[in-house]
Amino acid sequence: MRRAEIFYNDVLAGVLTETDEGDYTFVYDSKYIDQHPDQFITFTMPVREKPYTEKRLFPFFDGLIPEGWLLDIASKSWTINRNDRMGLLLACCQNCIGAVDVKHLPASDE
Repeated sequence: MRRAEIFYNDVLAGVLTETDEGDYTFVYDSKYIDQHPDQFITFTMPVREKPYTEKRLFPFFDGLIPEGWLLDIASKSWTINRNDRMGLLLACCQNCIGAVDVKHLPASDE
């Protein structure tokens, strides 16, 4: 299982998780829900308590990953398979252009 904290304008918005089965969940942080109920990270994922779940990486997060020649450089530099979307997100999106940043949360046994 891999996890990442998702920050919006330097405020913890929630946690993105990839399960060992390859499913994804995103849960808004309870403090974020209370303090920023109308400040969603994307129109397709409004702020709510119920987790979002998908079989593939959510399109919003997938869209943060570099493309083209920049993806080639990132993939080769970190030896990450281009199809490992969560791995690329964790490696490439710590300081994204824009309001959203991704911070890898190590597993308890890492």
